[in-house]
Amino acid sequence: MPDIRLLIAGAGGRMGCTLVRAATETKGFTVSGALEGKGSPAIGKDAGELAGVGPLGVKIAADPASLLKNADAILDFTVPAATVKLAELAAKAKLVHVIGTTGLSAADEKKIVAAAKSAIIVKSGNMSMGVNLLAALARRAAQALGDDFDIEILEMHHRKKVDAPSGTALLLGQAVADGRGTYLEKRKVFSREGHTGARRSGDIGFATLRGGTVVGEHTVIFAGAQERIELTHRAEDRAIFANGALAAARWGTKQKPGLYSMADVLGLED
Repeated sequence: MPDIRLLIAGAGGRMGCTLVRAATETKGFTVSGALEGKGSPAIGKDAGELAGVGPLGVKIAADPASLLKNADAILDFTVPAATVKLAELAAKAKLVHVIGTTGLSAADEKKIVAAAKSAIIVKSGNMSMGVNLLAALARRAAQALGDDFDIEILEMHHRKKVDAPSGTALLLGQAVADGRGTYLEKRKVFSREGHTGARRSGDIGFATLRGGTVVGEHTVIFAGAQERIELTHRAEDRAIFANGALAAARWGTKQKPGLYSMADVLGLED
């Protein structure tokens, strides 16, 4: 069976380099193209050398159109504007598009849904198997415990992360909202400051910490009367996200066009 040919978006960044390393170290994959935004100092450099795995003969380019014809899947942990554009291109080329980008707006999400009519899109706020298992557990816990337990989601990331709360925190928030049969948009509380009054029953609170080089830590807290349950995941290496993205790409090559999640890839949907 031929290798799955991967186009790595954001290949000059930390996550992009991690994706290149994981792809070269995993049987069944080939890095066929590497992409960066216009003006990036990485353009023209060999993606393998930049990732520390030696020359691959794949130069980082700024034009995705020329790279799509030699790709089966796009791995994309970039920024919303780039992700939306790549989703449209993936739809035209009928490729697998694995999206780990966070900070997408409602308008961005609608464009991705439209692209999924022709592309196989696997999108998740977090590609790690552990986090997606945590989401499944949190959903079940929220369903079982009910409104007698207050839910708070605490997350911490490195100082350079630009969006808050994290995509993973929102993924977990959606999971507990689904477990309670409610709408996250109506129940989310992103910040508290000053005289806020008593906590409303049924709210889903989020707290964000930033600092150092923390890859990612997430805790879902269920606080009840005289007891508290905490479900925690700690990411120790970005390789867990890259490995999940590869699993999503492999799974996606066998699917029909549509919008999928890592829960679909891992068979965690109820």
